[in-house]
Amino acid sequence: MRTIGLMSGTSLDGVDAAWVETDGTRIARFGPSLTLPYDPALRRDLRKLLDLAGNIPGDDPFLLDCEQRLTERHAEAVEELGLEADLIGFHGQTILHRPRAGQPGAGRTWQIGDAAALARRARIPVAHDFRSADVAAGGQGAPLVPVFHAALAATLPKPLAILNLGGVGNVTWLGEDGALVAFDTGPANGPLDDWARRSTGEDYDRDGRLALAGLPDGAVLGQLLAHPYLAAPPPKSLDRLDFDRALRDAGAGELPPADGAATLATFCACAVAAAARHFPAPPLQWLVAGGGRRNPALMRALAGALPEPVHPVEVVGWDGDALEAQAFGVLAARVWRGLPLTFPGTTGAPGPTVGGQLTGVSGPLVPA
Repeated sequence: MRTIGLMSGTSLDGVDAAWVETDGTRIARFGPSLTLPYDPALRRDLRKLLDLAGNIPGDDPFLLDCEQRLTERHAEAVEELGLEADLIGFHGQTILHRPRAGQPGAGRTWQIGDAAALARRARIPVAHDFRSADVAAGGQGAPLVPVFHAALAATLPKPLAILNLGGVGNVTWLGEDGALVAFDTGPANGPLDDWARRSTGEDYDRDGRLALAGLPDGAVLGQLLAHPYLAAPPPKSLDRLDFDRALRDAGAGELPPADGAATLATFCACAVAAAARHFPAPPLQWLVAGGGRRNPALMRALAGALPEPVHPVEVVGWDGDALEAQAFGVLAARVWRGLPLTFPGTTGAPGPTVGGQLTGVSGPLVPA
């Protein structure tokens, strides 16, 4: 199938689009990709939705307006890509992710985006709602990309760790015998972006300059590293805001701008190092995707926290900017074919779990 994968991650910076030819298990070839940034107003409103999502109804006018604008931007990405496709993989924008028992609103993952409107405008069927079936089955609903990572890294030496640094960090560990372990490591760009916005007015810490100018605060870092999430065994996943209270309680908000950024970058790397304790065996190397790989402060902190080599995914010929969008192109084909999206080792689902829904130009479709 020729698919277009669309991804808007927890960094809230824009939509990535990528063309893929795949049957859902193998990747025949990758085509062009692009990123369309969100305008400042949409980015601000999506960030506001994160704070409201636990207490906002699905028919709230503000939410529906955000969803319409978000969907229009995704449609523009498809149109700008300008390629024929059989199917679109539309993840939407996560505004709430609380799959675990004991959380307010537990047992829910919520991605906004109007798949029917996108299908009508693009005149291409849309696969969407990738996470809900896994959560309903008792899984974490995240991460979804490990089955794509396994196909992508089929010929690479293993054990291998593939780390994605978006708003939240997530890792896929691939074993020599095909074993697959995946989970969220902890906060990544999300708190750094929020900190840069408050401290400098910039949307993110460009080139890591703010963090590189500061020093991590040992007391704040020690409190953050004592967070029970880091010691908890997988499967586990995070909401974009899950660590906000811990950051406040640790006094991170009282640090000088540069030291605060340095502390957050170091915490991200130390959380990744803590995640490695849950692997069945140490990886031969770490391959880093997502916007975080472009932050020299984050990459330097990772190199200091991890004993194994750390490289951006480009060293093995992958496109780190397109990787997640490509993943949803492959996952869309899996939805079409009725193949599992999640597994016990990736989300804690009781077994391989089929998910997603299909929407066509004039109504729901039945997989071929």
